This record gives sequence, structure tokens and C-alpha cells, in this order.
Amino acid sequence: MSSADSPQRPVLGTIAVVCRHFDGQDHVILVQRGKEPNAGWWGFPGGHVEMGETALQAAARELMEETGVSARPLEYLTNVDVIVRAAAGGVERQYLLTVVLCAHASGDPLPDDDAEQAEWIPIAEIENRGLQLLDQVGEVARLAQARWRALNR
Repeated sequence: MSSADSPQRPVLGTIAVVCRHFDGQDHVILVQRGKEPNAGWWGFPGGHVEMGETALQAAARELMEETGVSARPLEYLTNVDVIVRAAAGGVERQYLLTVVLCAHASGDPLPDDDAEQAEWIPIAEIENRGLQLLDQVGEVARLAQARWRALNR
């Protein structure tokens, strides 16, 4: 991406973190990106927040578009700053991602839109499966798990 194509401000994006307990473990949905940026890398479903929608609405929309899973946004969990630097050290791209905790409503993840793969992944195994993970995926999954458990007591 050339500097002429880069926005001069950070871009607002959102990611949907859906927790669900089955087979004796807590799981989250992860997708493998099929397109740049980050083709081949695994992370949470998500994308840009469109004009006129909240990040909560965008998280549910992006989740449905990428996986076919329907979920209800529960709350904002945290934010993730993504700053991509060029070789010369300048900022090439910058995103502020709102992390939205969602309650699973229906469906099993099937890759669609720009997702190459989509799966329920046990939270305890995320960092031990050999997946090429985007920054903070394990940390965000554990944060979501703790909050999800607290909400479901």
C-alpha cells in the first residue's frame, strides 16, 4: 500500500469474540484470513465499522459475513491497537479494533467472505496448535473467557 493510498488517520475496525462451552472446554471462533492484509494468519472474525453502524452492530455483521454464525453482541471487552510500520520505520497502516464479546445464537462456523477457514478452537489450545496467530489472539481469548464465565454464573 503506498502512502497515497494510506488513510492519514487510524481506521476503526471491530472483532467479534464468541465463546461457547462444549466437549468439556471453552471455545472461540477463529478464522484464517484469505486475503491481505494478513492472508494465512488466524484471528477473530471482524472488519471495518461502516458509517452509521456501531462497533457492536459491525461485529455481529462481520461475524455473519465471515462465518455464517449468528450472535448477539453483549459488550465491549477491550481495544486492540494495530500499527503496521514500513521498513523505513514510518506508519504504513493503523487500526483501532474494538473487541466485542458476543453470545452465540446459532450456526457453526463455515468460511465465507474473506475467511479461508473458520473453526471453533479450544481456548486452552489456541497457542499450542501451530496456528499463525495475529497479535494478542490468545490474550484476548482468555480475557473474553473470563468475562463470559462471569456473565454466565
